[in-house]
Amino acid sequence: MAEIHSLQVIGSKAFGGAERWFQRFSLALAEQGQPTELLVRRGFGLDADIWQGLPRHALPMRTVWDPLSRWEVARLIRRLRPAIVQTYMGRATRLTHLPRATDPLHIARIGGYYKLDGYHHAHAWIGNTRGICDYLLGHGFPARRVFHIYNFFEPPPARGATAERATWGLPEEAWVLLTPGRLIPVKGQSTLLRALGMLPTELAGRPLWLLVLGDGPLAGALRAEAHSLGIAGRVVWAGWQSDPAPFYRMADRVVFPSRDAETFGNVILEAWGFGRPLASTAFRGAREILRPGEDALMSPCDDPQGLAASIRRLCEEPELAESLAGQGRRRLEREFSRAAVMRQYTDLYSRLIEQR
Repeated sequence: MAEIHSLQVIGSKAFGGAERWFQRFSLALAEQGQPTELLVRRGFGLDADIWQGLPRHALPMRTVWDPLSRWEVARLIRRLRPAIVQTYMGRATRLTHLPRATDPLHIARIGGYYKLDGYHHAHAWIGNTRGICDYLLGHGFPARRVFHIYNFFEPPPARGATAERATWGLPEEAWVLLTPGRLIPVKGQSTLLRALGMLPTELAGRPLWLLVLGDGPLAGALRAEAHSLGIAGRVVWAGWQSDPAPFYRMADRVVFPSRDAETFGNVILEAWGFGRPLASTAFRGAREILRPGEDALMSPCDDPQGLAASIRRLCEEPELAESLAGQGRRRLEREFSRAAVMRQYTDLYSRLIEQR
């Protein structure tokens, strides 16, 4: 496989699901022997331990339309001379303009139903769901330059001891429900808190606890809601964690309560990868990916009663839970493996370069 030098560009201020994918994908490219460099917004997660030595560059990326920021990005690209520049989300894409035929290829990787006025100047577009690709086509993007490639997930090998429940105040005998995600409206944590409030304190003879993995602007409001529902004593707020793997390993079930605007949902793949039964709401990405009753349980968005019923079934029907987790793991290996997805990306990179 020929080496393809790429620059992966993101303009985020904080770490979330999209940023974890950026990290995961960039590391996978480098592990394949592909020369990979990163351009990030200054102050964004440059800790060396999460990038494993990848060359990293930081620029202010002040505002979406700032001409100085745009010039700084162009200057760095001219100096690095990658074959591919892949941008993520609006800020990075809008600040990257490569109009000349001698410039690198600009691929905009799109993971949401964004306003598209700042995306047309890219040379190609990758949507991580079929729904996003249809959205691009419906807005006049040329079909020959729109490509669909799903995300992948491969659980990391266990290193050292798994996080201990006692460290986080979780009873050893409890059902631990894990919900990962930024504490923002689209993630629907309020629906999950209300669902937990509808359930008894014990299911199948075991106490029921919730572990919230993430941080964000709704943290204070969600904690207050847990108090008002009388469940605060059974909710643990773990905050943002650079390595979520230990928390998946100590959880019994994963709950993903997102609202309809959620586009893909890496939590689905992560739950399958760690072999955890999943209860999800029927947001856009889940409707495309999940097979309800086969690899996950699904309930309507913003429906705490429906989500509570799914949680109850996962705890009270162990054979069902085991079957869902097993089928999810098989689908992950078959359809969302790192090898399959990375092959699609590198094949696409090669094909676009040859066609230029």
